[in-house]
Amino acid sequence: MTPNFKSFIIYSSSVFILFLAISFSFSRTDYYKIKHLKLSLSSRHTTFFQSLLSFLFKTRKPIKSHSYCVLWMAPFLSGGGYSSEAWSYVLALNEYMKNLQNPSFKLAIDQHGDLESLEFWEGLPQDIRNLAIQLYQTECRINETIVVCHSEPGAWHPPLFQTLPCPPTGYRDFMFVIGRTMFETDRLNARHVKRCNRMDSVWVPTEFHVSTFVQSGVDPAKVVKIVQPIDVKFFDPSKYKPLDIASKGNLVLGEKITNSNPGKEFVFLSVFKWEFRKGWDVLLKAYLKEFSKDDGVVLYLLTNPYHSSRDFDNKIVQFVEDTGMEKPVSGWAPVYVIDTHIAHTDLPRLYKAANTYVLPSRGEGWGRPIVEAMAMSLPVITTNWSGPTEYLTEENSYPLPVERMSKVTEGPFKGHLWAEPSVSELQALMRHVISNVEEARAKGRQARKDMIKRFSPEIVAEIITGHIQNILRQMTR
Repeated sequence: MTPNFKSFIIYSSSVFILFLAISFSFSRTDYYKIKHLKLSLSSRHTTFFQSLLSFLFKTRKPIKSHSYCVLWMAPFLSGGGYSSEAWSYVLALNEYMKNLQNPSFKLAIDQHGDLESLEFWEGLPQDIRNLAIQLYQTECRINETIVVCHSEPGAWHPPLFQTLPCPPTGYRDFMFVIGRTMFETDRLNARHVKRCNRMDSVWVPTEFHVSTFVQSGVDPAKVVKIVQPIDVKFFDPSKYKPLDIASKGNLVLGEKITNSNPGKEFVFLSVFKWEFRKGWDVLLKAYLKEFSKDDGVVLYLLTNPYHSSRDFDNKIVQFVEDTGMEKPVSGWAPVYVIDTHIAHTDLPRLYKAANTYVLPSRGEGWGRPIVEAMAMSLPVITTNWSGPTEYLTEENSYPLPVERMSKVTEGPFKGHLWAEPSVSELQALMRHVISNVEEARAKGRQARKDMIKRFSPEIVAEIITGHIQNILRQMTR
């Protein structure tokens, strides 16, 4: 069986299973929404449904020019951390390669790791949508292709759950296979170590991950640090006016502030998916203990479900009741929840509407909302452990001390360790930023400078291109 035919068989079966998954996972209304997504992804000559089938079924055809290709497989149409991270790499590489006189490889992408999201697709700028179609249609020779499997190792070939396999035909047909992944705890599971060691190389975003991966048993010769880029031109505070977040949020606790200067309250913002790891409980406890209605502050939580229901209002009220916190005499400091989708194009305006970004997470792979806020010159308070240690300093942020390490009590990482950020230190830092506004703004300005200097797309793209060129030299000797 030829590799191309093998590819066709795998993609054919995958598309059938994907079709069944979509059919049983969505309501009739959602089915038509997904169909609209596929039709809306169109170019002059092909509908997205055709290009999706082409991408799922296609065998990469030979091309006449230089044939080396980097096939980046990730949840590009799904939203979430891996999706936004993969787009950041691909956009950086695509732009960087435009300025190269004779690029040594072509860039292609495939959807892998999750199902498509209509809301996420519609929130992307039109130029990114056009690029998605263009890169899906890039043709590559299998035996002259470097594959990047950008997802958690459970999605790698053979996947532990239903998704398109990466690499598509196994490990031997392709020129070189790279796993791009990260973890939020102090170690990897044994089966993930095994999957990492199948790869020719494993790219991780921080020194924290280099250490935890090697200590867990991943071959040190395979582990390479590739930091994430942040689009500092898109996340540029000088380009945007603040979003009217009050109109987007639902008031959960407290009352709307009606003082002599309405709309001028100090805004804390947190962006996260609703899971225990993100430390929403730590944030609520610190905020509600430290502030009351009289302080003129407000907390906005932009969140979405993660293996949970959407009744965030009830979850927050229940949490306050269960912890037995005493309501201040003047009333609770207001808490708003934004659980509607904020389009990617509006994210800079969201950050622009805040005074401080805060996330007392127990562990982060990288922390994309954190670096987005920093690129927007927003002072940041976040836990000084795991991924964010790659970019947090005393000069550009307010690193939140860790009180102790605790065991993960449920889920696939049960028994691993992660951080327990200090509630009392978070209270003190949140009080500090509202009392030292100019100092906080200075840290925000330094944060943007650091993002530009260390993580701008052209800098990271040059790093990636250098690694790929080294791989090509080694493989073609």
